[in-house]
Amino acid sequence: MSGNLSKHWQVIREYIMIALGLLLYAAAWKGLLLPHQIVGGGATGIGALVYFAVGVPISVTYFLINFVLLIIAIKSIGLSFCIRTIYGVAVLTFYLAVLPEAQIGTFVGENDNFMACVIGGIMWGIGIGIVFINNGSSGGTDIIAKIVNKRRNITLGRMLLYCDVVIISFSYFLEGGSIEKIVYGLCAMVIATFSVDMVVNGVRQSVQFFIFSQHYEQIADAINKEVHRGVTILDGMGWYSKHPVKVITVLARKNESVKIFRIVKDIDPNAFVSQSSAIGVYGEGFDVMKTK
Repeated sequence: MSGNLSKHWQVIREYIMIALGLLLYAAAWKGLLLPHQIVGGGATGIGALVYFAVGVPISVTYFLINFVLLIIAIKSIGLSFCIRTIYGVAVLTFYLAVLPEAQIGTFVGENDNFMACVIGGIMWGIGIGIVFINNGSSGGTDIIAKIVNKRRNITLGRMLLYCDVVIISFSYFLEGGSIEKIVYGLCAMVIATFSVDMVVNGVRQSVQFFIFSQHYEQIADAINKEVHRGVTILDGMGWYSKHPVKVITVLARKNESVKIFRIVKDIDPNAFVSQSSAIGVYGEGFDVMKTK
C-alpha cells in the first residue's frame, strides 16, 4: 500500500515539476526573447516567426504545430510518453496565452539584446531540462529530439541544436531582420543547449552499480522492466561471514541512476549499493566504439 502511494506521489511530483519547468520556459519567451525580437528554436520559435510576420499569437501557432506532431509521436514513442507530452503542450499553450508580453526594457536595458538572449537562453534551457528529467516534453522539436534520442546515441541538447538552427536562420527574412538578430537567436539557443545537458546531468555520462541484496531477483527484474537496462548477477562471498552472496551489476546512464536507486529502495531498503562513474561504456545502448 505504501509502495503504491509512493509511486502515485512520484507521478504527481513529476507533473508538478513539468508545469514549473514550462513556466520558466514560457517566462523566458514572454519576458525576454519576444520583447527583444529574438527568435529561438522549436515550435515556439516557429510561432515567434509567425507572430513577428503576421501578428498571429504565438500560442495559436504553437498549438497547431504540436497537434500534428503529437499524431506522429503517438505512433513513434508510445502512449505513455504522449500523455505527458499532451499535458506539456496544454500547459505551455496556456502559459503562452495568459502570460503578458513584457515591455521592452522591463528586465534588461532596451538596447541590451545580448543580456536578453543570455538570460533568456539560461531560463529556456533550465526549464526544458527540468521537463526532460521528469519524463515530460514541451512538444515541438522536443518530440523529434526524444524520438531520435530513443533510437540513436545523440544527446537531447545536441538534437535540439540541429533542429533549431534552421528555424532561427529564417528570422533573417522577417521585416527588419538582420545577421545580428540571427546571432542573438543562435547565442540563446547554444546557451539553452548547454543548460539542458547540464540539468539532465549529462545524458552521455554513464555509471556502474554494484548492488548487494537478498532480494536480488526482484531488483534485477525491476531494473530490466522499468529502466530497460541489462543486469548481470555475480557470485561472491562475504569474507567476514563466509556466506555466499549475489551481486547485481548494472551499467546505466547517469540520469537513470535516480530511478535505479528508487527501485532498490522500494524493494529492499537495507540493500548495500555502490555507484561509481564509468569513464567510457561502449556497446548496445551506450557509445559506439570508434577507432582511427
